Amino acid sequence: MATKSSKTAKTTKVAKAPAKAVKPAAKTVKPAAKKAPVKAPMKAVKKPAAKPANSTSSGATTLTISSKNYSSWSMRGWLLVKFAGLGFDEVMLDSKDAAAKAEILLLSPSFLVPCLTHGNVKVWDTLAIAEYLNELKPNAGLLPTEKVARAMCRSVCGEMHSGFSAMRAALPMNLKGHFPKFKVWSRAQADIDRIVEIWQECLSTYGGPYLFGKKISMADAMYAPVVTRFLTYNVQLDEDCAAYCKTVMAVPEVKDWISAAKKEPDDIDELDVEF
Repeated sequence: MATKSSKTAKTTKVAKAPAKAVKPAAKTVKPAAKKAPVKAPMKAVKKPAAKPANSTSSGATTLTISSKNYSSWSMRGWLLVKFAGLGFDEVMLDSKDAAAKAEILLLSPSFLVPCLTHGNVKVWDTLAIAEYLNELKPNAGLLPTEKVARAMCRSVCGEMHSGFSAMRAALPMNLKGHFPKFKVWSRAQADIDRIVEIWQECLSTYGGPYLFGKKISMADAMYAPVVTRFLTYNVQLDEDCAAYCKTVMAVPEVKDWISAAKKEPDDIDELDVEF
């Protein structure tokens, strides 16, 4: 009997043995948990998504302008952005639009262009654009480094920005036009005389070839359309100012603007009549 009991015990142990085979099933579940790192690629996708927020790329920066042939303020804003070295895309307004046409003809009390959009920042005044670009790109040299020169540069830019309305009205910008026998009105001549005085003082003080020395500045951008006006209407200038006009006209960015302007259709008849 004792012998049978021991055999029974042994068979009982053999019956329990298959329970151990269940353990491998538990091990097969663990690899499934290791698949969790699949989340890692999702994190990698999120990082590149933040890159387009870089507002210094051309895709995030636009400059709204109107006619390159007629709009002096568009030219100023465009040159300022170019001189600052900021990449941008142009947005051209239709010159047939009544509001844009009023701006070009100086019939609008506020200038509609240029308008700089830089990321979430919008700046729609030419002088404000100049100051904004100087803060954004301080190494571009839009303002002179010396304090007194900076003050003078801001002053002559401000004078161009707010003054010379008689000259701007009597001698509208027209890069494709040439009127060698144009009669300058007395009020417009007073504005011309003041501009010549500014140029002479800047050139003699800072030595040229630009208004504030060897480096082009925001002042040159502000007065570049005046240079084109003087050439369009054959305004007689002294030797130093005439040389300054040649210097400005040789600037690559100015040449690019004028080249594009001459390819524009003549949409505004009022500015193509010889006075």
